[in-house]
Amino acid sequence: MDAGRRAAMTALLAAGLAAGTGSGTGAAAAAPPAFARAAQAGPRPPAELLGDEIRRLPTSRKVVALTFNAAWDESGLDTVLGELRRRKVPATFFPTGEYAAARPAAVRAMGAAHGLGNHSYSHPYFEDLSTEERADEVRRADTAIRRASGTEPLPFFRFPYSATSEDAIADVNDLGYAAVEFTADTNGYLGPAGGMSVDKAVARAVDALSPGAIIQMHVGSTGDGTVLDAQALPRIIDAAQAAGYEVIDLRQFLA
Repeated sequence: MDAGRRAAMTALLAAGLAAGTGSGTGAAAAAPPAFARAAQAGPRPPAELLGDEIRRLPTSRKVVALTFNAAWDESGLDTVLGELRRRKVPATFFPTGEYAAARPAAVRAMGAAHGLGNHSYSHPYFEDLSTEERADEVRRADTAIRRASGTEPLPFFRFPYSATSEDAIADVNDLGYAAVEFTADTNGYLGPAGGMSVDKAVARAVDALSPGAIIQMHVGSTGDGTVLDAQALPRIIDAAQAAGYEVIDLRQFLA
């Protein structure tokens, strides 16, 4: 994204957040994409969120977004949803299509209270795919997520492995999605076998706190049943709020 467009994007979204209304207020809807989303009537990201990957929300306000990827099992999900509900804190979940097809009740529970993004169908490296194959991954995931949840998925896409490229972002944008990545991953998904602990996961999130930070976490276990992010979540929320940060909903950024 060139400097002029990035500056315009920052100014627009910062103004919206400063007013407490989100970035979509008064923003023009994006032009129809070359490849239409599964549901034309669904929400679309404003044009200012397209053209580049989003790793930090462009605002000077002390806000942070919590996000969770879901591609394995349901371990930790009840704990995460319960904590978010108890604290009245929003989050955005990014399930894969395969996860949604195999665990519809889990995705329905996520979507009942929080926004659902798209994390591809089978979690491949998008750089290895053609434009047509990328479109198939996104569309199949969209279909599976809306079928499982019974809700309208958000027009936010998160790349598997966060492996973005200019042409892959353009393809996703053409499908009607903004590429929402993250400022920091807690790395809790690695588990104790990967050298992680609850303390380390919390520290990675806290160290990333800054205006507009997007924190990536995961639900599900890599095999041992331990979900460090579920255990770390209360402390992450406590630390963010103690530092004066508001946990916000990514849906504020829709026109």
